[in-house]
Amino acid sequence: MNPELLKELVVMKMPYGKYKGWVLCDIPEHYLVWYQSKGFPAGKLGMLLATLYEIKLNGLEYLLQPLKQR
Repeated sequence: MNPELLKELVVMKMPYGKYKGWVLCDIPEHYLVWYQSKGFPAGKLGMLLATLYEIKLNGLEYLLQPLKQR
């Protein structure tokens, strides 16, 4: 896994939708599950959301905690 992706998950904000303005790592898992069923958007945002989906699905949120504290 690319550590730069993890860093982006704790700083990048959702650009649109119900959670517009939220930092990606703070988006609730149920929203990511819904998004995954509809299909993540193309491009970098989609890749980040898919990565976050896998992190939350597998209970790996602790990997983001040290990055959030910086």
